[in-house]
Amino acid sequence: MDAVTTVSVSLIDALVLRGTGSALEVLLLQRGPHGRCPGSWEVVHGHIEEGETPADAALREVREETGLEPERFYNLSRVELFYQHRTDSVAMVPVFVAFVAPDGAVRLGTEHVAAEWLAPAEARQRCAWAREARALDDAIRMLGSGDAGTTEDVLRIC
Repeated sequence: MDAVTTVSVSLIDALVLRGTGSALEVLLLQRGPHGRCPGSWEVVHGHIEEGETPADAALREVREETGLEPERFYNLSRVELFYQHRTDSVAMVPVFVAFVAPDGAVRLGTEHVAAEWLAPAEARQRCAWAREARALDDAIRMLGSGDAGTTEDVLRIC
C-alpha cells in the first residue's frame, strides 16, 4: 500500500498578551541554541500530551514556557495547518490567546533564552513563523480591546 499523509491535531499556538488598545503588547520568546530553530522569536507553542485537550495543552504551555498565569484565556477560533515533511503529516494547530497581568514577571522554561514584550507591529515583524503573524492580526482585531465583545460567550474559555 502507498504511504498516506496523516492529519492530526498535535500542536497548539498561544499568543500571550497584556494591556489593551494602543497599550497592547505581545510576548515573544527566543529559542535557545540547542533545540530546533535556534535564535528564532516565536509565540508560545507546543505539543498536546496524551489525554489533553488543545485548550488544556495551551494553558500548560503558557505556564511552562513563561511562568505566567492567564487572567483570561480565549479560543481564537483559528486553526493553522503546518506540513511536517519529515513525518509526511499535516498538523492542525489550534490558536489560543492568554491575557496576563501587566506586571507579571516572565520566568523562562528550558527551551528559551530571552523574552520580550513588543508592540504588535514589531512582534509581527519579529515572528519567525508567518502563521503567528497572521494569528496576531486576528487576535488584535477580535480581542485587542481586552475581551471578545459580542463573541465573549463563545470564545472565552476561562
